[in-house]
Amino acid sequence: MRVVVQNDINRARGNRAHANPRRRAGARGALAALALAALVSGCGQSGSGATVHPAQGAQPLHAPPARALDSYATKLRAEYAARVAAAKRWGLAKVPLAAPPAPARKPEITARKGFEVDDQEELNLPPVFTTIPTRKKIVFLTIDDGENKDPAFLRMMSDLKIPYTAFLSNYLVKDDYGYFRKMQAQGHTVNNHTLTHPYLPGLSYAEQRHEICGMQDIMKKQFGKAPTVFRPPYGNYNHDTLVAAKSCGIKYAPIWDEEVFVDHWEYREDDRSLHPGDIVLTHFRGREDWKGTMVDDMRRFLGKVTAEGYAVARLEDYL
Repeated sequence: MRVVVQNDINRARGNRAHANPRRRAGARGALAALALAALVSGCGQSGSGATVHPAQGAQPLHAPPARALDSYATKLRAEYAARVAAAKRWGLAKVPLAAPPAPARKPEITARKGFEVDDQEELNLPPVFTTIPTRKKIVFLTIDDGENKDPAFLRMMSDLKIPYTAFLSNYLVKDDYGYFRKMQAQGHTVNNHTLTHPYLPGLSYAEQRHEICGMQDIMKKQFGKAPTVFRPPYGNYNHDTLVAAKSCGIKYAPIWDEEVFVDHWEYREDDRSLHPGDIVLTHFRGREDWKGTMVDDMRRFLGKVTAEGYAVARLEDYL
């Protein structure tokens, strides 16, 4: 086959000498087509059966290197072993489940039915909601006020890698902003819960705006930025509350679906159950208020959600 191809090439070269430019271009095209046909048809082998060797040089590796896969598996095992050790250290019956990755597309958050105020949609007011729309078995831990500042709580949640969101009232946190800056440095979010924790519907619009915007200013100064998430004290609000909150830069006003205490749970729904996407409330409290510490409170919280197959996710990843 190699001889046949060469004879055809020679004939093409001989004819090329007498051809005009247009015919020469046609000959070159025919020559290329002939060579390609020879290769495709397997004529790259001689009659003696010699094999065609692949092109020299390293060929691309499409499968991930086994060493990289082994390194990733080792990392996962180490992370799980650390969670097991932390769960044992903090007296948990089971290892808390790891939350799934944050969604690539965040869900649309709207006011819970029955929790709207007049002109809710027309004025694009911050929605009040108790649950994030999701089918994943996740819940969101939120902690209010800021009175108790237990360092063991910070260590526990850091060791266990449990995310949570704090809603702070200035009159309770101003004696130790540093405690909450440590919390923030560990990746947890601090949000607005007013200056003095009043019953907002009992105040004028101007007074409500002072409570919310005043706390925004303090949080920007103490924590680097003003939040976009606000929780009205006691979960109470009216139209003026949400109008004032929006004027202060607030976009969301989550409340809660369940509340956990050291010795019991309380539920908003009649079925008294956890649901995917529920927001859970607890408070910064200690033995002076409860029959236990913040660590005890977290044992109860994590014990229930883990036993029921729920992981704790970060609220802001879904807003």
